[in-house]
Amino acid sequence: MSTAAFVTCDLLDDHPELELQVVTPCLDGKFFKSYGARKTFGGQIVTVKCFEDNSRVKELLATDGTGKVLVVDGGASMRCALMGDLIAESAVKNHWNGVIIYGCVRDVDAIAELDLGVHALAAIPQKSNRKGVGEVDIALCFGGVTFNSGDYVYADNNGIVVSKIVLVA
Repeated sequence: MSTAAFVTCDLLDDHPELELQVVTPCLDGKFFKSYGARKTFGGQIVTVKCFEDNSRVKELLATDGTGKVLVVDGGASMRCALMGDLIAESAVKNHWNGVIIYGCVRDVDAIAELDLGVHALAAIPQKSNRKGVGEVDIALCFGGVTFNSGDYVYADNNGIVVSKIVLVA
């Protein structure tokens, strides 16, 4: 999938017949914020669930991510980051369109310079543990939305939209 320009508002307006899901903008007082240089991004979803352990995030972003967005359920932990600049650089090198993290990132000034879409709840300087724990390609539920590997996600400064089908070619 290309990263053609789109606006999530327009995707919703243009496809009223589809059951598109919209992530709730505020989750327990936490808001998704854009951290990457790429402010509009989308692609096929790859999911990973990991709590305070970014081993699987690092492994996945080191693989070919052409046309893909990694969606990470970090349990909204505010104790450590699940991605920093080195892992984000790996994502860019491996052609990922973006990363959405239900948790924290770090090295935000460096990430802001990378051609990568990044949405996360917050920034924290503490790195995560690496114990090799995490589940890949499972259904994730947060923000009132279910994310499934193989579905599609679109994100911009207006929010995050999930679709069962490609909306932007």
